[in-house]
This record gives sequence, structure tokens and C-alpha cells, in this order.
Amino acid sequence: MQQKFKLTLAQLNAKVGDLSGNCEQAFQAWEAATAANSDMVMLPEMFATGYQVQDLVMKPAFLKDTIAHIDSLAKRCANGPTMGIGGPSRDAHGLYNAYYILSGGSIQVIVRKHNLPNHAVFDEKRLYKSAEISGPYKVGSLRIGTPICEDAWHSEVPEALAETGAQVLFVPNGSPYEREKSNRRIDLMVSRVIETGLPLVYLNMVGGQDDQVFDGGSFVLNPGGELALSLPMFETCIAHVRFLETPKGWLAEPENRMVWPKPLEQDYHAMVLSLRDYILKTGFSSVVLGLSGGIDSAIVATIAADAIGAKNVNCVMLPSEYTSQRSLDDAQSVAQALGAVLHSVPIEGSRSAVASALAPLFEGLAADLTEENIQSRLRGLLLMAISNKKGHMLLTTGNKSEVAVGYSTIYGDMAGGFNPIKDLYKTRVFDICKWRNENHRPWMMGPAGVMIEPHIIDKSPTAELREDQKDEDSLPPYPVLDGILTMLVDEDASVSDCLDAGFDRETVKKIEHLLYISEYKRFQSAPGTRLSSGALWLDRRYPIAHGWRDKS
Repeated sequence: MQQKFKLTLAQLNAKVGDLSGNCEQAFQAWEAATAANSDMVMLPEMFATGYQVQDLVMKPAFLKDTIAHIDSLAKRCANGPTMGIGGPSRDAHGLYNAYYILSGGSIQVIVRKHNLPNHAVFDEKRLYKSAEISGPYKVGSLRIGTPICEDAWHSEVPEALAETGAQVLFVPNGSPYEREKSNRRIDLMVSRVIETGLPLVYLNMVGGQDDQVFDGGSFVLNPGGELALSLPMFETCIAHVRFLETPKGWLAEPENRMVWPKPLEQDYHAMVLSLRDYILKTGFSSVVLGLSGGIDSAIVATIAADAIGAKNVNCVMLPSEYTSQRSLDDAQSVAQALGAVLHSVPIEGSRSAVASALAPLFEGLAADLTEENIQSRLRGLLLMAISNKKGHMLLTTGNKSEVAVGYSTIYGDMAGGFNPIKDLYKTRVFDICKWRNENHRPWMMGPAGVMIEPHIIDKSPTAELREDQKDEDSLPPYPVLDGILTMLVDEDASVSDCLDAGFDRETVKKIEHLLYISEYKRFQSAPGTRLSSGALWLDRRYPIAHGWRDKS
């Protein structure tokens, strides 16, 4: 008789530290697996604790509580499918990133991670010990090898598992989103199945955690690299796949294969999901932001409406004597299109009062950037007051181009709890706005249609802190600025590399200087959605005070 094995994949959204909630989600997935007559249900890497758990995992009380929850979950799932779930493990030698196999009411096997990522946003070598490679374990008639996330990004562990008798590879992951990363995952896992000759299940978690967002996109590959199943990106789901033993080994039966969206949509969905989860996982239910009439605040308001619904988005226009009627009208049009509330709180009186208070100290000194920053800081003060009084999370709206060169005011427009466009260069903001105007998806809670009128996208960017101010008065055109920043930040290029690419030396040196002297601002900035491997937070850890400059 032909041997069969049915697996339930639980592509779910964990919350760091919510041990009861995470284990309850796992139990509900187990119930779905039971109803489907599955042999096993598979949860992602570190699902019991959420991921990344960072230094919380080093706290003895937290670790003890986690193990107690996993033990309790094993007892609840005694009569039914086997469960695989990620969580920390400790033995006499150290602390490990591990994967628990639960069956018959107890922990049957603990697989420990061998390859520990220590790059980009990962710092696992600081937290965990590298384990010896675990052998395969048996569930029913199937011998399973489980390389945990990074273990499958290299050939060593999968090949060792194949050589010691594994018949299939189940890979639990906590792999955060980066633009184009889904293609790299597929390519690497195809390499693993070609090297081992084994089918492979790649299960990734979903959801936002601080700056990172986990994008799901789980899949199953057969030997040779044929795609048997793929799950949606950025959405939770439970799916089932059946494996059959054939003369050529175990094979997965083909199931639904989702068509993953293109990069612009992936970026947008990542921002919506990460903002929604950051708001809800930190205990908020509504947001407030300054809506200036410009493109950045317009897209942030739209992302917020798509994340939590327009009725929970509170927009505030804070006009000064430099605010144009066009900006007032544009802010109104965005709020009206979204169906969001728009309040107006003029700052002329407050600005005048501050100027009067400082007049004795500033006597004889010409007006300069100081007075411009006072306006921005007054806006930040008023928005924070609204946030405190009303219980709304304050969103900041600076794009990556501005954040990189410090074209923002600390304690002013940088004030707030989260910035969904922090890793979007200005030129990509334009593209994202156009995409959202032309597209609507079921996962968006905001309305369909044009949210940001074309003339808002096309007008010259300005902070409106003085008469006739334009961003390009002090910065190069955004295509030039973003081209240089992409090289210096995302590619770690040298000044000479930028010159070889055709950029002007004086401009490159100016941008390099602004990038370095603005590090202290970024150190104090709100977290924001990570969309690339060059995000301005954990991916790029530079000293605040340093004197080196590229002399090439």
C-alpha cells in the first residue's frame, strides 16, 4: 500500500512575548489539522515567543514561562496530529533557538539551530549557542529533517540530514521582508532540493514586529525544484499538503500556487501590515498625524487608513503664515478622499509667543534655520499634545531621502511613534502614490480610488517654513539625491564609485557629509517599516561621533 503523509502549514502572526496568545493560535491550527486528518501541523520558527525576541529571551523568568507554555500546549494536543513549533531551549551547555516536536502529550524531540545569522537585523550569535547538527526524527511513516531558517540557507545542514536518512525537509522560518527577497528564498531552496534530492517545505511567519515585517510567502518544492504549493504574502492562512511515497521517493501533491505581487505592491502591503501590527501590538487603536498638503504626509495617511480604517485616522493641518492656500486645499482633498477627520490648529500665535520670549536672547542676530525649526517643533509639540490627550499614536512622515541627510527637525517633524515610509526614498514615494491611486486590494481598509491627486504628486516639494521655499534650494533634485544615497547607503559605495557612476564630486561630498552628521538624529528617530537591506536602523549601525570622510 502506498504510504501517505498529510501536513498542515500554519502561516500565522505571532506577537513577541504573548505566550498565551501565540500558543492559543498554535492550538487552533492543531484543531484545523485534526479536522483535516493531518499527521502533523507545522508552526514557524520561534512562534511560541514571537520573533525577534531579542534580549527578552535571556531573562530566566521569561524562558521558564515559555517552556511551561510549550509543555501545556503539548498536553492540550495529546490526542491528534504531531505539532512542530519554534521556541527557545536551554541545556547545560547554553541557550538555543530550537524547534519542538510535540506528540502524545509531551515534548518528543528538540531540534536546535546550527547556523546562527549575525548580519543585517540579526544578532543571534549574541543570544544563542550554535548546536551540533540534529538528525532526522520520525512522525508516522516519514523521517523528517528540520533545518531551522538559516540552516537551510546553507548546504551543510540539509545535506547532513539527507545523508542520515531524512526523506523530506521541513524548514520553519522567521524571515523578515526585503524587496526581492522572495525570489532569493526560492532560488536558495531550489538549490537545497537539487543538492539533497528531497522535497522541501518552507514555512514563514507573517506580521510586523517593530521595524521588521514577516511576509509569509511559504511554499513547497518537489525534488528538481518544481513548485507544488505557494501561499500568499503578508496574509495569515492555514493550508494542507499531502506527500506520497513513490518509487522515486516522497513527493508533494500539487496544490494552489499563489501569484505573488510585484515589488511596489509588496512594499505597500509591508508598510500597511507593519503599521497595523505596530499600532495594535503596542496597545493603540488610532493614529494622529500632521497633514501638510505634501506627498509624504498624504501617503502616510493613506497607509494608515488602509491599516486601521479611515475612521481611526486623525489628520491635523498646522498652518503658519507661510502655508499656501494650495497646501490647505490639498490636505483637505486627501482627508476627504480617505474619509478621515481633518482638524486645523494654526501656529502663528504660538510662533509669535516663542519669538517674543526669545527676543532678548536673540537680539542683534539675523533670522536663520533656528526660526524655521521653531515652527516644526511647535507642530511636534501640538501633535504630541493631541496624542497624549486623545490616546492616538503619532505617526511621523519623513521619507528615507530626508531621514538620510537630516532634512528633518529633531523634536519637531521627527516626533512620533512610528514612520511607515522611513525606508522609502522620495522617488519611490512618488511611485507608491501612483500605484495606490490605481489599485485597491481586499486587504486595504481604506476606500478605493484616487487618494492623492496627481497635482499633489507633481508639485515641487517644500517644507513651507519661509517664503517661496523649495526642497531643491538646499538639496539636489531627488533623482540625483536618491541615486547617490542608494550607492552610499544601500550599496556601501565609495565616493569614487559615485563619481564613476556620473555624479558630481561636490554634490557627492555634500551628501556624504550630511549623511554622517545626521546620525544623531536617526539614533533618536521613530522606528519604521524595513523594506530593504539598507534600512536606516539595525542594518546600518554607524557611530554618532566620528571624523572619517572618504578622500577618494
